[in-house]
Amino acid sequence: MTDLTDYAHYLTPNYGVPPILMTEGQGCRLTDQANRQYLDLAGGIAVSALGHCHPELINALTTQAHKVWHLSNTLANEPAIQLAEALVKSTFADRVFFCNSGAEANEAAIKAARRAAYDQAGDEKHEILCFENAFHGRTIATVTAGGQPKYRQGFGPMPEGFRHLPYNDCNALLAAVSEKTCAIMVEPIQGEGGVRPICPTFFEKIRSACDRVGAALIVDEVQTGMGRTGHLFAYEASGVTPDILTSAKSLGCGFPIGAMLCTESIAKHLVPGTHGSTYGGNPLGTAVALKALSIINNESFLDNVRSLSERFISELKRLNDAHGLFETIRGRGLLVGGVLRERWAGKAPDLVSLGHEEGLLTLVAGPNVQRFAPPLIITETEIDEALEKLDRVYTRFTQTVAT
Repeated sequence: MTDLTDYAHYLTPNYGVPPILMTEGQGCRLTDQANRQYLDLAGGIAVSALGHCHPELINALTTQAHKVWHLSNTLANEPAIQLAEALVKSTFADRVFFCNSGAEANEAAIKAARRAAYDQAGDEKHEILCFENAFHGRTIATVTAGGQPKYRQGFGPMPEGFRHLPYNDCNALLAAVSEKTCAIMVEPIQGEGGVRPICPTFFEKIRSACDRVGAALIVDEVQTGMGRTGHLFAYEASGVTPDILTSAKSLGCGFPIGAMLCTESIAKHLVPGTHGSTYGGNPLGTAVALKALSIINNESFLDNVRSLSERFISELKRLNDAHGLFETIRGRGLLVGGVLRERWAGKAPDLVSLGHEEGLLTLVAGPNVQRFAPPLIITETEIDEALEKLDRVYTRFTQTVAT
């Protein structure tokens, strides 16, 4: 029987060895190799928006699998065109580029912004302003854009032309923007950076700064998109409209797919030969994503996400009043982070491990933040069950780990 010893033997060690080997999933629950069940508040790192083995997604996948799997972009396919049309009609965008992951979507965004600036102003206008603690992916360009040096260490030299600023610091932003700025790249909520929402005023100033110097606003919604915050995309709640938006994770609800959405003024610079992806826009991924979009982009569905968010956050705060673990609880929709008090700094992974023992899956967002990103289909009953498990986790934490 395959087990974690085999994992350690055959896979590269960059993930370490995961503590659990899962074999099945249904809805908001996963089952491990020992037939133990877990309530999932991690969602595959904000991917499984419609839970595990959603019947409509299974049907979309299997129906397409009996038609055609792969064509490459030398030929067109119906699901890709239909998904692109649905995304355009649901957002600010005029055009869509499909790829396979969030990192690839952000690579496409970086290339699109730079190519547009090059065509319009020459190669001097190439600087991309990014933010400290940001996360945009693991490719060389996206770890350079990301604001966490640990992901760049040992992989240099990094590409030039990226500059990192403090997040939510208006003065630093205004001082940095110049005629060399070709784009500003930002997450509406820093996910890996600690579940830190953007300040509305800061977001507005980014937009106005881009307009002032003719730069593209790239909004990375790989983690916040597809209903995660109670809106189809988080930017919709801000009144700020991007020029480029990236999506992945919940776009395919577990099937690998990414997308870069942009305005016509950006898209027109991606002439034939400027960018590509062998698998991007493949019929299987786009068929699944099209069905996921049709389910999520529904006002009653999104209303329910907002309602569940209020319930979960209010009850989590009530738990915190009893246990006193978190300095603050922040986030939007069903992307929530509890920031540990200074006395327990660095111990967020212990909360995750204790959760496993209680049959509960959560995440970290750095060493000091417990992160919650459950499937958006989670029920009130399941939220109440999760809170009961968290109560036991926090009790054990304060009695053992935290002492």
